[in-house]
Amino acid sequence: MRDATDVFSEWAGKGKDEGMERGHAASVNEMLNLALATNNLSQRPFTAIDIGCGNGWVVRKMQCLENCLSAEGVDGATSMIEKAIQIDPKGKYSVAMLPQWRPNNPVDLIHSMEFLYYLIDPVSMIKIIHDEWLNSGGVFVAGVDHYFENKDSLEWPTALDVHMTTLTQQQWHEAMLSAGFTDVKIIKTGVKDNFIGTLTMLGIKK
Repeated sequence: MRDATDVFSEWAGKGKDEGMERGHAASVNEMLNLALATNNLSQRPFTAIDIGCGNGWVVRKMQCLENCLSAEGVDGATSMIEKAIQIDPKGKYSVAMLPQWRPNNPVDLIHSMEFLYYLIDPVSMIKIIHDEWLNSGGVFVAGVDHYFENKDSLEWPTALDVHMTTLTQQQWHEAMLSAGFTDVKIIKTGVKDNFIGTLTMLGIKK
């Protein structure tokens, strides 16, 4: 099997990152709106991280949000981070493998789109995010398009020759609760006529 980071570096070279941005924009916009409406996040200064940031488009989006003090991105695909820095030279981006990497300081908002299921153990990553990445009162929002109920996605691991951990909607919900998140919500975002929707999980660290 290929490493997911190698696939995404290849996609960056082919310009597929721009298509990913267009394809995920609807879900991400809904996810950020939900996060900002949670625990009065939008009403106070906050810091943010985008996990699996690709070319940095969500980081740049978060940087523009009112009250956002800083936003940074981390991704394991070198070519994606190179592109992010080229677009946004003043931005903060790190090439790193997860879950080994840690931010210098915990933050108030963590966003992730299409990252968690590439890990062998995404449940442990969610626990690490809760315990080590977030400030008290912080919000975690993550979206996955590969999940058991999205039958169209079940062939992706074979088609791409990449590991994907396939969990049910209930298993993702239980992962959030077992990590310690409160006020957990599991919803679908970006729903279209031909798309079941991004499975979005959201929770607060008390």
